Amino acid sequence: MNFLLRIWRQPNAKLRGKLVDYEVRDISPNTSFLEMLDILNETLVTGGTEPIAFDSDCREGICGTCSLTINGEPHGPDHPGAVCELYMRKFRDGATITVEPFRVGSFPLLKDLVVDRRALDRIVQAGGFISARAGSAPEANSILIPKYDADLAMEAAACIGCGACAAACPNGSAMLFTAAKVSHLSFLPQGHPERESRVLRMVSVMDAEGFGSCTNTYECEAVCPAEISASFIAKLNREYARAAVQRGAGE
Repeated sequence: MNFLLRIWRQPNAKLRGKLVDYEVRDISPNTSFLEMLDILNETLVTGGTEPIAFDSDCREGICGTCSLTINGEPHGPDHPGAVCELYMRKFRDGATITVEPFRVGSFPLLKDLVVDRRALDRIVQAGGFISARAGSAPEANSILIPKYDADLAMEAAACIGCGACAAACPNGSAMLFTAAKVSHLSFLPQGHPERESRVLRMVSVMDAEGFGSCTNTYECEAVCPAEISASFIAKLNREYARAAVQRGAGE
Protein backbone atom coordinates (compact mmCIF):
# COMPACT_ATOMS: atom_id res chain seq x y z
CA MET A 1 0.00 0.00 0.00
CA ASN A 2 1.12 3.56 -0.77
CA PHE A 3 0.19 6.69 1.14
CA LEU A 4 0.76 10.43 1.10
CA LEU A 5 1.33 11.61 4.65
CA ARG A 6 0.85 15.24 5.65
CA ILE A 7 2.63 15.43 8.99
CA TRP A 8 2.91 18.38 11.36
CA ARG A 9 6.55 19.40 11.80
CA GLN A 10 7.54 21.96 14.42
CA PRO A 11 11.06 22.14 15.90
CA ASN A 12 9.86 23.52 19.24
CA ALA A 13 7.11 25.53 20.88
CA LYS A 14 8.67 28.88 19.97
CA LEU A 15 8.93 28.33 16.21
CA ARG A 16 6.05 28.10 13.76
CA GLY A 17 5.07 24.69 12.49
CA LYS A 18 3.67 23.46 9.20
CA LEU A 19 2.37 20.35 7.48
CA VAL A 20 5.04 18.57 5.46
CA ASP A 21 4.26 15.96 2.80
CA TYR A 22 5.93 12.54 2.79
CA GLU A 23 5.32 9.53 0.58
CA VAL A 24 5.52 6.00 1.96
CA ARG A 25 5.39 3.01 -0.37
CA ASP A 26 4.98 -0.74 -0.18
CA ILE A 27 3.47 -0.66 3.30
CA SER A 28 1.85 -3.91 4.38
CA PRO A 29 -1.83 -3.57 5.33
CA ASN A 30 -0.91 -5.44 8.54
CA THR A 31 1.56 -2.71 9.54
CA SER A 32 0.45 -0.63 12.51
CA PHE A 33 0.31 3.15 12.18
CA LEU A 34 3.26 3.64 14.51
CA GLU A 35 5.30 1.00 12.69
CA MET A 36 4.58 2.89 9.48
CA LEU A 37 5.98 6.04 11.11
CA ASP A 38 9.02 4.05 12.19
CA ILE A 39 9.57 2.97 8.58
CA LEU A 40 9.27 6.58 7.44
CA ASN A 41 11.73 7.71 10.11
CA GLU A 42 14.27 5.09 9.02
CA THR A 43 14.05 6.53 5.51
CA LEU A 44 14.44 10.09 6.81
CA VAL A 45 17.46 9.21 8.95
CA THR A 46 19.10 7.36 6.06
CA GLY A 47 18.61 10.48 3.93
CA GLY A 48 20.11 12.73 6.60
CA THR A 49 16.79 14.31 7.60
CA GLU A 50 15.59 14.90 11.16
CA PRO A 51 13.16 12.10 12.10
CA ILE A 52 9.59 12.85 13.12
CA ALA A 53 9.16 13.06 16.89
CA PHE A 54 6.17 11.22 18.31
CA ASP A 55 5.35 9.55 21.63
CA SER A 56 4.81 5.84 22.18
CA ASP A 57 5.62 3.25 24.80
CA CYS A 58 3.66 0.03 25.28
CA ARG A 59 2.16 -0.10 21.76
CA GLU A 60 -0.60 -2.27 23.22
CA GLY A 61 -3.28 0.35 23.89
CA ILE A 62 -2.48 0.44 27.61
CA CYS A 63 -0.24 3.43 28.36
CA GLY A 64 -2.01 6.18 26.40
CA THR A 65 1.15 7.97 25.25
CA CYS A 66 0.54 7.64 21.48
CA SER A 67 -1.39 10.90 21.32
CA LEU A 68 -1.89 11.61 17.62
CA THR A 69 -4.73 13.20 15.69
CA ILE A 70 -5.26 11.43 12.36
CA ASN A 71 -7.47 13.05 9.72
CA GLY A 72 -8.98 15.19 12.44
CA GLU A 73 -9.78 12.32 14.83
CA PRO A 74 -7.84 11.74 18.06
CA HIS A 75 -6.36 8.22 17.80
CA GLY A 76 -7.62 7.91 14.23
CA PRO A 77 -10.67 6.28 12.65
CA ASP A 78 -10.61 2.85 14.30
CA HIS A 79 -12.55 3.41 17.55
CA PRO A 80 -12.30 2.21 20.24
CA GLY A 81 -8.55 1.98 20.29
CA ALA A 82 -5.33 3.95 20.59
CA VAL A 83 -3.13 4.90 17.63
CA CYS A 84 -0.81 1.99 18.36
CA GLU A 85 -3.75 -0.36 17.69
CA LEU A 86 -4.55 1.26 14.34
CA TYR A 87 -3.50 -0.69 11.23
CA MET A 88 -2.91 0.62 7.74
CA ARG A 89 -5.61 -1.66 6.32
CA LYS A 90 -8.07 0.82 7.82
CA PHE A 91 -7.09 3.28 5.05
CA ARG A 92 -7.56 2.91 1.31
CA ASP A 93 -4.52 2.46 -0.87
CA GLY A 94 -3.23 5.81 -2.13
CA ALA A 95 -4.99 7.78 0.60
CA THR A 96 -3.76 11.12 1.90
CA ILE A 97 -3.45 10.98 5.70
CA THR A 98 -3.02 14.09 7.83
CA VAL A 99 -1.19 13.54 11.14
CA GLU A 100 -1.18 16.21 13.84
CA PRO A 101 -0.58 16.40 17.60
CA PHE A 102 -3.45 16.66 20.06
CA ARG A 103 -4.75 20.22 19.79
CA VAL A 104 -5.54 21.21 23.38
CA GLY A 105 -4.54 24.51 24.96
CA SER A 106 -3.57 22.70 28.17
CA PHE A 107 -1.25 20.36 26.22
CA PRO A 108 1.59 22.65 25.02
CA LEU A 109 3.44 21.35 21.98
CA LEU A 110 7.04 20.27 22.55
CA LYS A 111 8.15 19.09 19.12
CA ASP A 112 6.47 17.78 15.97
CA LEU A 113 3.76 15.40 17.23
CA VAL A 114 4.80 15.47 20.90
CA VAL A 115 2.73 17.41 23.43
CA ASP A 116 3.14 17.93 27.17
CA ARG A 117 0.21 16.15 28.85
CA ARG A 118 1.45 16.60 32.41
CA ALA A 119 -1.65 18.66 33.19
CA LEU A 120 -3.48 15.34 33.50
CA ASP A 121 -0.85 14.11 35.96
CA ARG A 122 -1.33 17.20 38.08
CA ILE A 123 -5.08 16.56 38.25
CA VAL A 124 -4.42 13.05 39.55
CA GLN A 125 -1.79 14.34 41.98
CA ALA A 126 -4.41 16.66 43.44
CA GLY A 127 -6.47 13.79 44.79
CA GLY A 128 -6.65 10.71 42.60
CA PHE A 129 -5.22 8.44 45.27
CA ILE A 130 -5.82 7.09 48.77
CA SER A 131 -3.41 8.66 51.24
CA ALA A 132 -4.01 6.29 54.18
CA ARG A 133 -1.30 3.65 54.45
CA ALA A 134 -3.06 0.33 54.07
CA GLY A 135 -0.11 -2.04 54.40
CA SER A 136 -0.12 -5.21 52.33
CA ALA A 137 -3.06 -6.10 50.10
CA PRO A 138 -6.02 -7.38 52.16
CA GLU A 139 -7.83 -10.62 51.44
CA ALA A 140 -10.10 -9.94 48.46
CA ASN A 141 -13.31 -10.89 50.24
CA SER A 142 -12.62 -9.06 53.51
CA ILE A 143 -14.41 -5.91 52.32
CA LEU A 144 -17.74 -6.65 50.69
CA ILE A 145 -18.54 -4.39 47.75
CA PRO A 146 -21.81 -4.63 45.77
CA LYS A 147 -21.15 -6.02 42.30
CA TYR A 148 -22.85 -3.01 40.67
CA ASP A 149 -20.44 -0.62 42.43
CA ALA A 150 -17.43 -2.83 41.74
CA ASP A 151 -18.28 -3.04 38.04
CA LEU A 152 -18.62 0.74 37.75
CA ALA A 153 -15.38 1.29 39.66
CA MET A 154 -13.55 -1.06 37.29
CA GLU A 155 -15.08 0.63 34.24
CA ALA A 156 -13.92 4.05 35.44
CA ALA A 157 -10.48 2.73 36.40
CA ALA A 158 -9.96 1.55 32.81
CA CYS A 159 -9.09 5.13 31.79
CA ILE A 160 -5.54 5.15 30.38
CA GLY A 161 -5.09 8.92 30.70
CA CYS A 162 -4.32 9.53 27.03
CA GLY A 163 -6.13 12.88 26.81
CA ALA A 164 -8.08 12.02 23.64
CA CYS A 165 -11.27 13.18 25.38
CA ALA A 166 -9.86 16.70 25.71
CA ALA A 167 -8.46 16.63 22.17
CA ALA A 168 -11.86 15.68 20.73
CA CYS A 169 -13.88 18.14 22.81
CA PRO A 170 -14.57 21.46 21.06
CA ASN A 171 -14.00 23.13 24.44
CA GLY A 172 -10.83 21.22 25.30
CA SER A 173 -12.54 19.79 28.37
CA ALA A 174 -10.94 17.13 30.57
CA MET A 175 -14.20 16.32 32.33
CA LEU A 176 -14.32 12.69 31.18
CA PHE A 177 -10.78 12.05 32.38
CA THR A 178 -11.38 13.76 35.73
CA ALA A 179 -14.75 12.06 36.12
CA ALA A 180 -13.18 8.63 35.62
CA LYS A 181 -10.43 9.32 38.16
CA VAL A 182 -12.88 10.69 40.74
CA SER A 183 -15.53 8.02 40.18
CA HIS A 184 -13.48 4.86 40.44
CA LEU A 185 -12.47 5.75 44.01
CA SER A 186 -15.85 7.15 45.05
CA PHE A 187 -17.49 3.79 44.31
CA LEU A 188 -15.10 1.95 46.66
CA PRO A 189 -15.17 2.07 50.47
CA GLN A 190 -11.40 2.72 50.55
CA GLY A 191 -12.01 6.02 48.79
CA HIS A 192 -14.78 7.32 51.04
CA PRO A 193 -12.69 9.06 53.77
CA GLU A 194 -11.32 11.57 51.20
CA ARG A 195 -14.36 11.57 48.95
CA GLU A 196 -15.28 15.25 49.35
CA SER A 197 -11.79 16.76 49.44
CA ARG A 198 -10.74 14.62 46.44
CA VAL A 199 -13.33 15.91 44.01
CA LEU A 200 -12.97 19.53 45.13
CA ARG A 201 -9.18 19.47 44.71
CA MET A 202 -9.19 17.65 41.39
CA VAL A 203 -11.82 19.89 39.81
CA SER A 204 -9.99 22.96 41.11
CA VAL A 205 -6.73 21.84 39.49
CA MET A 206 -8.55 20.89 36.28
CA ASP A 207 -9.91 24.43 36.05
CA ALA A 208 -6.55 25.96 36.96
CA GLU A 209 -4.88 23.99 34.14
CA GLY A 210 -7.09 25.79 31.64
CA PHE A 211 -9.29 22.95 30.45
CA GLY A 212 -12.67 24.03 29.07
CA SER A 213 -16.16 23.26 30.32
CA CYS A 214 -18.29 20.29 29.30
CA THR A 215 -21.22 21.11 27.02
CA ASN A 216 -22.34 17.51 26.42
CA THR A 217 -21.21 17.02 22.83
CA TYR A 218 -20.19 13.41 23.65
CA GLU A 219 -17.11 13.64 21.41
CA CYS A 220 -15.07 12.48 24.40
CA GLU A 221 -17.01 9.25 24.70
CA ALA A 222 -16.79 8.63 20.95
CA VAL A 223 -12.97 8.64 20.83
CA CYS A 224 -12.13 7.12 24.22
CA PRO A 225 -9.93 4.03 23.68
CA ALA A 226 -11.20 2.53 26.94
CA GLU A 227 -14.87 3.27 26.11
CA ILE A 228 -15.39 5.30 29.28
CA SER A 229 -19.03 6.34 29.42
CA ALA A 230 -19.92 10.03 29.51
CA SER A 231 -22.36 9.12 32.30
CA PHE A 232 -19.37 9.39 34.65
CA ILE A 233 -19.42 13.14 34.03
CA ALA A 234 -22.86 13.22 35.64
CA LYS A 235 -21.39 11.23 38.53
CA LEU A 236 -18.59 13.83 38.84
CA ASN A 237 -21.13 16.65 38.93
CA ARG A 238 -23.09 14.89 41.69
CA GLU A 239 -19.92 14.24 43.68
CA TYR A 240 -18.88 17.88 43.33
CA ALA A 241 -22.31 19.21 44.36
CA ARG A 242 -22.37 16.85 47.36
CA ALA A 243 -18.90 17.93 48.46
CA ALA A 244 -19.67 21.63 48.02
CA VAL A 245 -22.82 21.35 50.12
CA GLN A 246 -21.04 19.45 52.87
CA ARG A 247 -18.16 21.92 52.91
CA GLY A 248 -20.65 24.78 53.05
CA ALA A 249 -22.38 23.11 55.98
CA GLY A 250 -19.05 22.80 57.78
CA GLU A 251 -19.04 19.00 57.82
